[in-house]
Formats: sequence, structure tokens, C-alpha cells
Amino acid sequence: MVGPLLRYVGRHDATVWVETDQPCEVDVLGRRARTFAVCGHHYALVCIEGLEPATIYPYEVALDGHTAWPDTDAATFPPSSIRTRAGDDHDLRIAFGSCRVAYPHERPFSLRKDDNKRGREVDALYAMALRMRHQDPDRWPDLLLWLGDQVYADEISPGVREFIDGRPPQERNGCPTDEVADFEEYARLYWDSWRDPAIRWLISTVPSAMIFDDHDVIDDWNTSEAWVHMIRRKPWWHERIVSAYMSYWVYQHLGNLSPDALEEDEIWRLAEQSEDVTEPLRALAERAEHDTTGTRFTYTRDFGRTRLIVMDSRAGRVLHGTREMVDDVEWAWIVDKATGDFDHLLLGTSLPYLLAPAIHHLEAWNEAVCGGAWGGQAAKLGERMRQGLDLEHWAAFNTSFRKLTTLIEEVASGRRGTPPATIVALSGDVHHAYLAEAGFPGTVDARSRAYQAVCSPYRNPLGNHERFVIRRLCTGYAARVTQTLARAAGVPDPDIEWQLADPPIFDNQVATLELSGRSGWVKFERTRPEDGNHPVLHLTAARRLS
Repeated sequence: MVGPLLRYVGRHDATVWVETDQPCEVDVLGRRARTFAVCGHHYALVCIEGLEPATIYPYEVALDGHTAWPDTDAATFPPSSIRTRAGDDHDLRIAFGSCRVAYPHERPFSLRKDDNKRGREVDALYAMALRMRHQDPDRWPDLLLWLGDQVYADEISPGVREFIDGRPPQERNGCPTDEVADFEEYARLYWDSWRDPAIRWLISTVPSAMIFDDHDVIDDWNTSEAWVHMIRRKPWWHERIVSAYMSYWVYQHLGNLSPDALEEDEIWRLAEQSEDVTEPLRALAERAEHDTTGTRFTYTRDFGRTRLIVMDSRAGRVLHGTREMVDDVEWAWIVDKATGDFDHLLLGTSLPYLLAPAIHHLEAWNEAVCGGAWGGQAAKLGERMRQGLDLEHWAAFNTSFRKLTTLIEEVASGRRGTPPATIVALSGDVHHAYLAEAGFPGTVDARSRAYQAVCSPYRNPLGNHERFVIRRLCTGYAARVTQTLARAAGVPDPDIEWQLADPPIFDNQVATLELSGRSGWVKFERTRPEDGNHPVLHLTAARRLS
């Protein structure tokens, strides 16, 4: 069995996801669900209703009446439990981050990348799980927010590589041997990523919300229209992208939705009848590859007077004509969900909205050059630079950047409801962490404080050379140079100002956002390779937000 994963938890309901070896009935706390099938694999999402608020429910998972969880590997951990939410004024703790490769927790994989090419240091989520084992549950996160690259389809673990080596080459249609090719290999990738006993216990106990990013599919996914035209010429690409969408829906997206939102999902309505949903899910995946309309993966979670909007800033991109992070229909949906009375508004997006200023101006300049601001030859060079340096964040979609800036200004000034105490963009992707506070123009009567909080990676650190480059790009001199470049390409200055509160933080890490009433704090904790097989989390930065 893969899982269980505790996904959505509200005041009176929760959902638990599992993958099983064969069709069966899954029982959690007396609530039962039959499995449904995708590509010969069997899954269930058990919707548990009628729970009491502010209550802890230890749970087991039974398959056809036989206990499958906890198993012997879970014996050293506390019982898996569902902790229902309390009232609107209850404190909230969200752990967040992104980018996690599934390598063993041993040498050489626990070494620094500069000491061994297979080194990925110590998994921050592994360290967090070991710490939680000895903590009071009141100190555990209320949500684990995975902000992209939950799995690396293009940087596979040794276990997945062994599985691929055992498959007939003709089934892979020329796909590179160190990348996944189809749904079968994606299923193995998720199994390998979540099978460690500590991680398995963690995800069975802390509710989770997820959104994909490029490495869940392939590096640079949807960077530009030119990139899409290039990749679609690969004979293996169609099956890869269709399988990526199908597996994302099953392993990640389905559990993001509340029980009410589930009923709006047409594939889920079929799955509820214990059907094989392979073909309708494949049809959905093929539509998503060619047209963003009607395939929204953006969603919301409410925690009392805090709203979290998780935006799909990867699959929903518009790449022809005016480049947009999401299409007009999805953007209207986001604006509607950002309208209301909140104590805190959280905007989850895998790609940072506010980068270090120098990197922002560089990406804005590059988009303008790729669009022809300096002529056709420069546009070709700019496209090579865009793909080579991953210049594809909100700054490289300047129209969407300005839309999001306008939305944040409207929320902060009370034009979309009572201004929240904080508006916080939560992001990952860039393999370093930082907090940036935004400042509004004098014409904006802002009554909210706005931030960008970035945490990456859970496990996939940068090498020393890459860290050196990031540090140089976080200087004021670099910001002035790249801003001059952007202006020379006709890019107007942003309608918002910001700066990093501290130098960028490296190594594997996890961040925690803590909210109490209208007060908020954020902290960053990292692991150290020298801790070896006994990892702990070390506090590197902490800031009060409001």
C-alpha cells in the first residue's frame, strides 16, 4: 500500500488517500470507500464526515477488513491521527517548501553536492518527521504545503532507475533512461518518494496541499512557446506529458480538494462509482496539454479567517501572444477568491512572485528581448538564455506580474473587503530561501503588510558555485545594472518595491508560517550534512510579519 496520505482536514471532515495492490474496500474510522482504477493501479480517497471540531482522532487503515496501517515500520512513531480544526480564532501553523529528490538517507547521498556528485545532503522533511516524533502534537504543523517538484521525473532515484532498467526498452519510445516515460514509471516514482517510514508517517499525520512545478514533468516545462514546439518533436513526449497530468491528478490534485470541491470534479464523480477512470482521465490530460481552458488546478483552503489560494503558475500558462501565468478565466477565479474579509491572505505559487530585485529585472529584460525589443537576432539569443538560465518566473510574465501586483494593492487598500493584516506569497523553486517585504506607492492606502516568503529546497541543494552567483545577484549593484538593462529594453519599473530582509539562505530547509489572530511570524530551519544519520533542524532566520 502507498500511503496513507492525510490530505484535507476541516472542522467536521477530512480525506485520506491510499493506493492499494488490488481492488478492495478501504476503511478509515468506520467510513468506507471502494477503490477506483487508473492504468491498472488502484486508489481510494476516503471522505470522513461527521467529526467533532478541535478533536484528535487516531486512525488505522483497513483493506477488506484487514489492517494495513499502521505496519511494522510505523512502530517507532506515534499513531497516525486526524486533528480537526477548531474555531475561526484558532492558531494556524503551516510548514512549506519545495523541491525534494527521493534519495536514500545515507552516504554518499547525504554528502554535500560539492563532495560527491550524488550528494543531496539531509532531507529537511525527514528531519522534521524525526523531531515531531518527540513533540507534543500541539506543536505539529496544521498543514504541510508542497510548492512544487514533489517528485523529480528528470532526476530519478536509484530505486526508480533500477525499476526502469528492468522494463523493455520498446515500452519507453526513446525516452532518456534517467527520466520517467509513462504512468507506470510515475507510479513507481511516487512510491519511491513516499515509502521511507519517517516520511510515510509524516504524510499520514500532517494534512497536505500540493501544486506541481516543472520537475514534476521535466526541467523548463512550459518556459516559452519555442520550448513547447521543441519538446513536442520528441517521440516520447506525448506519453510523458499525458502520464504526468494523469499521475498528478491521482497522486496530488485529488487530495487538494475539500469534500465540497470534489463534487465539482467530473473525474471524481466517476471514481466515486468505483469505475476505471483511465480513459476519461487520459482525455483530460490530453486537453490540458493543448488548451488550459477547463483544466484548472488552482484551488483554495480556508482556515478560519485565513484563506490560502494555491495558484497553478506552471500548467496554466498562456505562451502565445501576450504571455500570461494563467488564462483570463482562471485569473478571474483567483480574483474572486481573493475578495472577502480575512485576517490573512496567503497566495501559494510554486514560482516566486518577488525575486531578488536583480533577478527580477534580468527576467523582465529577457522577456522583452525575446519579444523582439532588440531585434530578431537578439530575440534568438534571448530565448537560448531564457531556457539555459530558467528565466521564467512571474517577472518573465510581466503582464501577469502587474496583474498580481494590482490585486495585492486592491486587497491591501480594502477595495476587495476588509484589509487583512498580512498578504503573503508562499513560493519555492529557486533552491534558496528568503523573506521580502513589499512597499506600495504613495497613492495606495495600504493597510496590509505584504510579503514574499520563499523556501526551497526540501532536498536538492545548490553547489558552491551556484550559491556564489545567487549571492552576487542579491546585491544592490546587481539590481541597478539589471534595472538599467530592463529600462533599455522598454520595460517599465514595477509598481511595487521590495527588498530581502536577510541574505539568501541555502542548504536543505523547511519554513513555517505561524498565524495567531491578526499576528504572524515566519521562520526558516535547515539541516546540516555533518549531522549525518541523526539530522536535526537548525533555526536560520525568524521574522515577525504583523
